This record gives sequence, C-alpha cells and structure tokens, in this order.
Amino acid sequence: QVQLVESGGGLVQAGGSLRLSCVASGRTFSSDRMGWFRQAPGKEREFVAAISWNSGNLQYADSVNGRFTISRDNAKNTVYLQMNSLKPEDTAVYYCAARYTGYKYEYWGQGTQVTVSS
Repeated sequence: QVQLVESGGGLVQAGGSLRLSCVASGRTFSSDRMGWFRQAPGKEREFVAAISWNSGNLQYADSVNGRFTISRDNAKNTVYLQMNSLKPEDTAVYYCAARYTGYKYEYWGQGTQVTVSS
C-alpha cells in the first residue's frame, strides 16, 4: 500500500520558518515528479511547488517564490518544503503529492496543518 506521510507543520509567528517533510512508503518515487499543494479554509487547493525526479526542474507558485524551497532525497524517498518568511496568508493544510501523470498527481498525503500568526 502506497502512503505519503507529511510532518513538520505547526504554529509559527509571521516571519518565522518551518520545514515540511513527506515520506513515501510502499513504492519508490525516485523517477517521479513530486509536489506540494495547500488548501486554506474556504478556498480551493492550490499549487505550491514541484520538483522533478532529479531535482533539475523546480517550480513555484508566485506567492511563495523566493520564500519557499522544495527539495528531495531519493535515497530516503522523501520530499521537503523549507518555508521561510512565513506570512499569515500561508496558513493552510499542506499536502504532498507524487507521480505526475496525465496532468494530475496519482498519490496524495493526508496533509499537515500550518498556521502562521500575525
């Protein structure tokens, strides 16, 4: 059974930092694109960042570009999201996604809550 488990969320003050981790089990994703998404209360889920299998291609939403960094460790089957200079508008549940095929991700985690206080 494939599982993606996010961790590292929590409550932080504006301007602070958090590092999210997503550990995959059940299969390896070393050849697959992985990404992070978020969903704030009352809003649709939105793209945050994505990383290619070899970390050669990184993509970011305009709202987080320059503040967030996505990375991965294929040996650990893990993808990370380093979040700096956090803002209250970054408050959301953050989801990890893996294996981008057919213009959508095949696997999703359960999410981790990030709350940024002003």
